[in-house]
Amino acid sequence: MPAPAHTRPHPAGTRLPWWALALPILAFVALLLLIMNPSDAHAASGDPALAQILERARHLAER
Repeated sequence: MPAPAHTRPHPAGTRLPWWALALPILAFVALLLLIMNPSDAHAASGDPALAQILERARHLAER
């Protein structure tokens, strides 16, 4: 007869460390900056306002 398996209950309210959220956000922003080229964004979208917003976001990220 097998012995019953004892599992540890998960504590309620477990908090993630700061880097568990910071690293995916940093990776997303880095990839976004790599693919964001204002001339390509302007050509791909027919909307010049979107291209201006993307260019301003790129300039803010470079500072």
